[in-house]
Amino acid sequence: MGKPLSGKVCVVTGGSRGLGREMVLAFAEAGADVVIASRKVEACDALATTVREKYGVRALPVACNVGVWEHCDALVDAVYAEFERVDVLVNNAGMSLLYPSLDQVTEAMFDKIIGTNLKGAFRLSAVIGARMAAAGAGSIINISSMEATHPEPMAVPYAAAKAGLEALSGGLAHTYGPAVRVNTIRCGPFDTDIAKAWPPGMKEALGEHTALRRIGTSADIVGAALFFASDASAFATGATLALDGGWR
Repeated sequence: MGKPLSGKVCVVTGGSRGLGREMVLAFAEAGADVVIASRKVEACDALATTVREKYGVRALPVACNVGVWEHCDALVDAVYAEFERVDVLVNNAGMSLLYPSLDQVTEAMFDKIIGTNLKGAFRLSAVIGARMAAAGAGSIINISSMEATHPEPMAVPYAAAKAGLEALSGGLAHTYGPAVRVNTIRCGPFDTDIAKAWPPGMKEALGEHTALRRIGTSADIVGAALFFASDASAFATGATLALDGGWR
């Protein structure tokens, strides 16, 4: 197999752990230079070192809280200063917060959830998408959740943010097409570090709701991410791929 992303520059938010880390490694293996953005620069630095040593590509670690507009702009500036281009942007950074009841969700909690899952993706996509369009090509991949279409009481603000992210994908596809493609991966339950906080038996219970009788592993994101990042998806834009094991 060749290197379908050779010479490309891929930016991944929330890139130091979980699904983001897996995509960074996959893109690097496919020949891309990578930008690893997350709030904790130490984790980004560590992964960047691994990527350089293992795959021989360039890797730029950047501390960035995507919920802060200025951080998004600083990330864009750092990337273009280093590489002068972006070919693939993955809006992967996401988070939810536990709350006892909806009426006890504070404004700060709500703003943090919306900021991380939607606001940052909007700003990065708007600025980088415009530059991609001017350069004549690019791919934006938004990482959503089945909560966008199957919202549960424990994650209503998160579900609203992810539904907004999916709407954003369609709007961006028409705004920056035909040069830029914008697609969504709608994830089901995945066994990442977040799953460590789940109560006993939850993984098995969630797995029983899927046709494949299991939840996803981090490696399960790779095929879909490489598809949308590469020319293999040249005729796909505004599309949403359900990556949920056949959730029912």
